[in-house]
Amino acid sequence: MRPDAVRAGILILAAVAAGWIAWSGHVLLLPVALAFPMLWSVAPNRTTAVLVSLGYFLAASRGLPLGVATFYASDIWPGVALWFVAAAGFVVVHAALWSRSVTWRPVRYGLAAILMAIPPFGIIGWAHPITAAGVLFPGWRWLGLVAASAGLLGLVSRRGPAFAIVLSAFWLWSAVFWTDPKVPESWRGVDLAMGASLGRDTGLSRQRDLIATTQAAAKAGARIIVLPESALGFWTPTVARIWERALRAGDATIVAGAAVVDAGGYDNVLVAIDGDGGRVLYRERMPVPGSMWQPWRPWLGMSGGARANFFANPVVEIGSTRVAPLICYEQLIIWPILQSMAHAPDVVVAVGNGWWTEGSSIVGIQRASAAAWAALFSTPLVLSFNT
Repeated sequence: MRPDAVRAGILILAAVAAGWIAWSGHVLLLPVALAFPMLWSVAPNRTTAVLVSLGYFLAASRGLPLGVATFYASDIWPGVALWFVAAAGFVVVHAALWSRSVTWRPVRYGLAAILMAIPPFGIIGWAHPITAAGVLFPGWRWLGLVAASAGLLGLVSRRGPAFAIVLSAFWLWSAVFWTDPKVPESWRGVDLAMGASLGRDTGLSRQRDLIATTQAAAKAGARIIVLPESALGFWTPTVARIWERALRAGDATIVAGAAVVDAGGYDNVLVAIDGDGGRVLYRERMPVPGSMWQPWRPWLGMSGGARANFFANPVVEIGSTRVAPLICYEQLIIWPILQSMAHAPDVVVAVGNGWWTEGSSIVGIQRASAAAWAALFSTPLVLSFNT
């Protein structure tokens, strides 16, 4: 076997291992993703760079085929097809920008990293190594993002090994002294285990069960209580009245996921409800492409699908508190959280409905990503998921 083939095989296997370990749902393992740019940069040819990129992305997103099969109650093959389609954008960007020139590699990788962080490629910009910034430089805020970006560029330069040693030292220091982002006083994120019925069972008994859950949290001292994505089902005047009446005697505010439907489609939203009434608090900027956001439907004369509000409402207000909301898929990509942090929020609220991810690390990755970004900016974090 030729030495180049052996080298290529080692690089590809290493990329798979990096994607698998970094994106396993443990926040302190996120810096393993920094191995990817190094492996990509030392690929002996473009074909190897393609396979390194593909191996890393497929390993990082390995929960997708099973999740799609569960969500649609289908066999595994539609999920596998979507898995490779999602990988295509990541691979195309990194294949096109790979270079033999060591001098140009930092510039080209920097461009690839930017493209995978913002639309349109950023729409499928999962497993971005920059997410590790919060583990490497917790509390450094924007300076930490700059330092992590410089580290990524350094890893693909001539001095890559030296940068790897320095970043590893920061990683070790952070791992020793790591503390999870705190939950703000008087806030409570409620995790549920209602499976696929959450958001689909919209009967009165389900609403009463959820109200009882929030009332128990309020009795324990919580004043702002967060329920997962889709918790309330469709946000209608009837649902609003049920909750308003239940909350009239207390002083708690409920933040919960719901859907607002009209003739053209729907918005995946967070609503805020208290004794004085309810309102739509936040409209999701980036729903899940394919299963929720289907931009081709209007071109085919069809309605339906979730709207992508892209750069709308990066920060919302609950009383005097500025909140950076992240619903489900937004926790896996880059621009929503950075756009929100540019507005200096007081708290990050991350919710999801991950019943379909059972047996995968997807919910763990969402939690880890949200924790890393909150740690980077020293911002309190409230999490609420349904499984």
